[in-house]
Amino acid sequence: MRIPFPVIVFGSLLFATAAMADSVPKYDMAQTCKLIAAAAAGLTLDQSMKNCIRGEKRARTQLQKQWSTFPSTNRASCVGQNNIGGAPSYVALQTCLQF
Repeated sequence: MRIPFPVIVFGSLLFATAAMADSVPKYDMAQTCKLIAAAAAGLTLDQSMKNCIRGEKRARTQLQKQWSTFPSTNRASCVGQNNIGGAPSYVALQTCLQF
């Protein structure tokens, strides 16, 4: 019996996401904050970047402390969702896990 290619790809992605959910993922905060700062209104680029990096670092620190308290299925789901489109964010990941 042949397994359709999309099923194989989807299964591989689920397995990879579950494996990644064992620890807090590593995101490029600078890239994330550049995208966010570009969309910010009323702040200078420097202010937006500083505020964003500060928030991302704070969220990452909290996630590192609390990571093992979140169910593994929630971690895998939130990591997967957070990696869809754009640059992933620790703040978005933390928000997802808190719901």
